This record gives sequence, structure tokens and C-alpha cells, in this order.
Amino acid sequence: MKPFELDALEATIASALRYYALGRDNRDLREQLQTASAGQFVGQSPAYLALLRNVREVSASSANVLITGESGTGKEVVAKAIHYGGPRAKAPLVTINCAAIPEQLLESELFGHARGAFTGATSNRKGRFAQADGGTLFLDEIGDMSLKTQAKILRILQEQSFERVGGTRTIKVDVRVIAATNRNLREEVSEGRFREDLCYRLNVIGVEVPSLRERREDIPVLATAFLERFALANRKEIKGFTPQAMDALLKYSWPGNVRELENAVEREVYTTRAAQAAGLTPEAMRLEVERT
Repeated sequence: MKPFELDALEATIASALRYYALGRDNRDLREQLQTASAGQFVGQSPAYLALLRNVREVSASSANVLITGESGTGKEVVAKAIHYGGPRAKAPLVTINCAAIPEQLLESELFGHARGAFTGATSNRKGRFAQADGGTLFLDEIGDMSLKTQAKILRILQEQSFERVGGTRTIKVDVRVIAATNRNLREEVSEGRFREDLCYRLNVIGVEVPSLRERREDIPVLATAFLERFALANRKEIKGFTPQAMDALLKYSWPGNVRELENAVEREVYTTRAAQAAGLTPEAMRLEVERT
């Protein structure tokens, strides 16, 4: 408003720039989340928006992160968003599922091995920590890791150095660790199955991913995003869900969370092909969850 003071004008401009920067950052982060998740990380519920804010804050740091939540909630998606939204975005993001690799092989996968370290080791091999140097290592399902391997992970977090299996040379690395688990690590610590000191080292910053039951308002938008993606991939013209199908989606408990919802929509997109060939109308189709 005229007349105005120069100081007031400067303050108004500064406030507008801050508001613009905040909106730009939120838009950029949403795009990163969308790219990383291929449609899994969308929503509008209070629980989703709180997670989005938490991810934005965590992304700006280089501290270790522990992501917790039920299976199928999208913990790996969150890990990708944290990495690509942070200062290490241009460096590697290396992922390993600790529950999917036998204990006797996990150490070699993590730290690499020297030639001749064991039968079949015909050459030196880089481990995941070395591959992630300068970037981020995502340790999925870390709650399933043995105590022996946990001790070696702790040393790397403390010293940022390690030796390959069968090697003698100390290798220095600069790695941010993001770990995830569907277990309650405090209970695991009290039961003696997880090291308390490692838990503290990993949980510098904690991120809790809500279950789909805690963000039911997001079911329609998630289901629609999945439907659009699978319909496009299969070159099928599907306009949306019938009211009965959407009602079934909203009433179901989804114990498998977002992953189960994604699989249900994908399955129905495939079965719709046969239904359309048989001459059935979209109104005649129902999601599998409605039949179970």
C-alpha cells in the first residue's frame, strides 16, 4: 500500500521470497518422491503430509537414519526420497536386503573380499560399502542381521573404515547409512537380538512410516495412481473404479499396506483384459478384494 517505507517493502519482499522458496522446495521434493516411488508415494492425509515434512527435514542432513514401519508401507521409497533430496543426491545410492542374503555371504556382500579369501574368490571384489563411498548405503531389514555382522557395522559407523574379507588393508569410506526394519528394535535389544550401541548409532534420526490403516484417506488417490500406471503399461483404456469397487477398497483393512493395494490393482488390470474380451462392461468388474 502507498505510501510505504523502504524497510517495510524489503521485509515484504523477503517474506515473499521465503514463501516462494518453501513452495519450490516442497514441489521439488514431491517430484523426487514421485520419481523414486513410481506412484507409491502420493497422498493428502495428515499422516502423509507429516511424513512428507519429516522426509524434507531429514533429507537436508547427512546423519544416519532409521526408518521403521510395517511391511509394505514404502520404507525403501522413503529411503530413496531422503537420498535424492539431500546433499548426496548425485552420489551412488546402494541398496542391500539384509534378510535376503545368507549370513555367511552377507559379510562379503557388505565389505567385499580379497582374492583367495575363500573357495571361489578368484579376484578382489568391491563390497556395498565401497560402492556407496561418497553416497548412501540403504540397509533394508537390518533387524534380521546377526550379532556378529552387527558388530562390524558398528565399527564402520564409528571409524568409517573396514577391511575386506581375507584382506589386510584398511579401506576408508564416506558413507551415509539409512537402515530400515519392520521390527521393534527396542524389543530386539531387550531380548538380546540386537546391539543397543548399534541401535543408537543408526537411530540418529528416526522416520516412522504410517501404515495404510493410518492414512485411509489416501487409498483412493493411491489406487487411482496405480490404476493409471498399470493401464498405461498394458495399453488399456480404464477410466476408473466403480463405486462398489472403491467402497470395497476403503472397507478392507490392507494388512499388506501399500504393496498389497498395488498388487491388487495390478492383478485386476490384468484380469480386466479377459473381461473386456468377453464383452463385459466395466460396471460388471469388481476388485479381487471385494470377492474375498
